[in-house]
Amino acid sequence: MDGLEGFDAHWIWIAIGLILAALEMLVPGVYLIWLAVAAVITGVLTLGLDLGFPSQIVIFVFLSLIAAFSARRMLRDSPIESSDPLLNRRGSRLVGETAIVTQALDGGSGRIKYGDSEWIARGPDMGIGTRVRIIGSDGAVLLVERANLLGTETGTGPEADDS
Repeated sequence: MDGLEGFDAHWIWIAIGLILAALEMLVPGVYLIWLAVAAVITGVLTLGLDLGFPSQIVIFVFLSLIAAFSARRMLRDSPIESSDPLLNRRGSRLVGETAIVTQALDGGSGRIKYGDSEWIARGPDMGIGTRVRIIGSDGAVLLVERANLLGTETGTGPEADDS
């Protein structure tokens, strides 16, 4: 590398690779690590083959593309399985839970209370105080249906007061 006379080119490439690997740990995104791998391999090849600067750039770009596309294909064919796939999908975690209607579901839309939070809900028309079961989510909107509680018959009890 012409502008850095006091340093050997291979050490510069290896340092770039280590910096990119450290940045990957600070800002995870699974992209910088492949550039880091390409930079380290370029440094090793420069050490062994005494390559010129234009050759080093071509090799780095070529290795970066190979590493990135190979990783993309590998992750597509064998995705990383999460131990908690619903970790960041709070609405999906609530599926199967029961809640209470706090604002009547009129025209298919209203509000329900689950725990200490109120959620916008969609489902069949129901009155305030009706118990509902969460059956899904659409973004931040919960999809609900009337809950069939044990010991209650259809058409009786507090959940039948939405006339």
